Amino acid sequence: MIHIDARPVDLQLTTPFRISRSVQHVAANAVVELSFGEQVGYGEAAPSRYYGESVETVLACIALFAGNLGDDPFAIEEIMTRLDKVIRLNPAAKAAVNMALYDLVGKQLGVPLYKLLGLDPTRTPLTSFTIGIDTPTEMAKKALLAKDYPVLKIKVGTKQDIENIKAIREVSSAVIRVDANAGWTPKEAIKNINALAPYNIEFVEQPVPAYDLAGLKLVRENVPLPIMADESCVAPEDIPRLSECVDAINLKLMKSNGISNILKMIHVARAHGLKIMLGCMIESSLAITAAAHLTPLVDYADLDGHLLINDDPYTGVGVERGKLILPDTPGLGVATR
Repeated sequence: MIHIDARPVDLQLTTPFRISRSVQHVAANAVVELSFGEQVGYGEAAPSRYYGESVETVLACIALFAGNLGDDPFAIEEIMTRLDKVIRLNPAAKAAVNMALYDLVGKQLGVPLYKLLGLDPTRTPLTSFTIGIDTPTEMAKKALLAKDYPVLKIKVGTKQDIENIKAIREVSSAVIRVDANAGWTPKEAIKNINALAPYNIEFVEQPVPAYDLAGLKLVRENVPLPIMADESCVAPEDIPRLSECVDAINLKLMKSNGISNILKMIHVARAHGLKIMLGCMIESSLAITAAAHLTPLVDYADLDGHLLINDDPYTGVGVERGKLILPDTPGLGVATR
């Protein structure tokens, strides 16, 4: 039988991380271990209250999952179907189990995850480096400190968005992406995006509330910049209805049950002509590395959660001037520091 265990882990952010709806100082995550024979597979859950999860709900789910994993770690689809019957939703808890299964399978076969999936490790994109909401002066300082990253993702959704972007652009020539985290109304989004356009912005992520697909479509039709959905895109069935509203989608292991479901969503998105970014929550190198193995399949990456903490307990994916460097050891290729 596959044995499951989990423990909480607190990740301290280097600086407070502020977005349009919240500020975070600590990420309360959980590490999952799956044991099968002499091998152990590792996964990480980074629960978000936005999606109805906490570290307490994750640990409760892991207790429910015990005894429901069977005796074949290769039966990933069957196991995930079984877990969906045990409890609905709870995507971060399921993501942790799913990545731990892939880690276990990779270790059993002696191959890294990218090779298991038939992917080219050299085709990883650059990851952006995220700068949370602050004063224009502080955000410009943070942009200067991030000079080794050629792509910056800037959080917006305040009264001073234009001033913030202007201050950053005065000190940085990096590619800039902006993310409103659903912080604008459609009218505000159209006004703000048109004002931001002269600052050479690559795209705008989730300008309006997740449920407002008509608002997303209205924004897209009235601005010159590409629009990306994040909070609006959680499951494969979200993608067809988003395809007329946005140019791209942001996929995350933690909101979509893990690697298996993300692979399905990538294929559905490609069938609908959408560009794809792989993003993250505040995560250690454990979960970030799991997502990084999938990046040869996508256009953009925002896998910097491990770069925003000061006590990462793991090593895994490398980052060289923004380029993601995949580990070549079996499974996820993650090791404890």
